[in-house]
Amino acid sequence: MEGILITVTAEEQFQAWKAKELPAAEEVRPGVWSIPVPFINNPMRYTLAYLLIGDGEAALVDPGWDSDVGWEMLKAGLATAGLTPASITAIVVTHFHPDHLGMAARLREASGAWVALGADEPLPTHWRVDPTQFVEEDRAQFVAWGVPAQCLEEVSFQADTWAQMTGVAEPQRRLADGELLPVAGLSVRVLATPGHTPGHICLIDERNSLILTGDHVLPRITPHVSLEAASHANPLGDYLDSLEIMEAGAEMEVLPAHEYRFRGLLARAAELKEHTLERSREVIAVLESGAAASVWDVSKELTWSRGFESLRGFTLRLALAETASHLVYLTEQGRNVGISVSRGTPATPNLLPTLSH
Repeated sequence: MEGILITVTAEEQFQAWKAKELPAAEEVRPGVWSIPVPFINNPMRYTLAYLLIGDGEAALVDPGWDSDVGWEMLKAGLATAGLTPASITAIVVTHFHPDHLGMAARLREASGAWVALGADEPLPTHWRVDPTQFVEEDRAQFVAWGVPAQCLEEVSFQADTWAQMTGVAEPQRRLADGELLPVAGLSVRVLATPGHTPGHICLIDERNSLILTGDHVLPRITPHVSLEAASHANPLGDYLDSLEIMEAGAEMEVLPAHEYRFRGLLARAAELKEHTLERSREVIAVLESGAAASVWDVSKELTWSRGFESLRGFTLRLALAETASHLVYLTEQGRNVGISVSRGTPATPNLLPTLSH
């Protein structure tokens, strides 16, 4: 048990998380396995990949961050389930972040499996531009957000970032809301849950009473929702709407992509909604004080777990993008925030799944 809202259903996973250790691979249901893949140099520590074994076919959901260590851990987990990478016929990724998608290319090369993302998830191949233009547009975004000149370098992407992002291959399949995974012997349905990314998906295994939530709902941490992708007009609004449709998995065990399994999905979704709205109320209070004229001004007045001054580099970038998402949401709710929020770069991935406040 953790708190009063959720019930931990994987005690060994829970204890491993508290001890900052990697949990063991384990069979959740017959033919459903949880396999941890290390998330190198990140406080999230690992991604939980899920192996779904069908009839002569097998799907792997969220293969994790690409590294040699992670690849060995993934192979070991598959071996525990009696399989090898060559056994995988489908690779399903809940969203385009490298701690979920990263290992897909290596696994596809070893297996020949197709890779699938949600139908609405944007990819860098959709907006290939000149790297110089990419850097200029990204920097212009943060100038517009009021970031001081001395901080622009650390929050902006550079040409090497562009090269990494545009090197990602197109998925072979796109999965629409309500679609069943095309894997023999499985009955797993796609549930579109935009918010954390524009095309984030969850997966519902009704036969086993399981819901795989990716980063949409985690047991302890609030997923990061930011204004980064041009195709995502109101990410925070989408996220709140996506929390409302969790009724589909109300009685199911939750298999998140990080931390540990639990029950109590609706209570956790309600808690995440309230936490998000409380953050918006904090933004409103800053605006009403009259001291903020930019995204930067608002961000530095908000409550951050270790204080705004502790935010550096990519963490600072995430904080600003999160603040911008609240300003857009409030504008869509009819509030005149008095701050311009513009975006230059069409789509940029968040390399960290969350910021705790």
